[in-house]
Amino acid sequence: MAAICVFCASSERIAPHYFELASRVGAEIARRGHSLVTGGGSVSCMGAVARAAREGGAHTVGVIPDALRLREVADHDADELIVTPDMRSRKGEMDRRADAFLILPGGMGTLEELLEIWTSRSLDMHEKPIVVLDPDGIFEPLRAQMTKFEELGFARREAVERVAWADELDAAFTLLGLD
Repeated sequence: MAAICVFCASSERIAPHYFELASRVGAEIARRGHSLVTGGGSVSCMGAVARAAREGGAHTVGVIPDALRLREVADHDADELIVTPDMRSRKGEMDRRADAFLILPGGMGTLEELLEIWTSRSLDMHEKPIVVLDPDGIFEPLRAQMTKFEELGFARREAVERVAWADELDAAFTLLGLD
């Protein structure tokens, strides 16, 4: 059993199909016998992925900074809810507990989490798989930017290729390579 850390949206203002995608991811994590690590919120996609994983029998760990505990309505139903003093501690705890990272569509926080874990992977600080599940192409501009970085010598091809991209659920789990 692997622990999959899912980075995803905490906004309630997004289209319903993103909540559905998160629920499908949570259900698939459970079906495959894995556990889930999230940012510890009970709202939006974070809540949807955790609820679906638990409904399928998966162990869930939520990691939330104290300042966001009330703002994001902490996931008190998590099997483990860890409250950290700040965002840096939160990410460190999530990274430590994860065997792999699956990134769903999200905003600035999701982007920042992706870039940090991608950077550490490109620097060989870990070998954990990173997969972006992007059915609507939200992260396409980022992919183009990374290609531009590579073309101009700001990034090595190996660094750019440390993230795998999928537009379908099954493909994302295949790319994680945990089964």
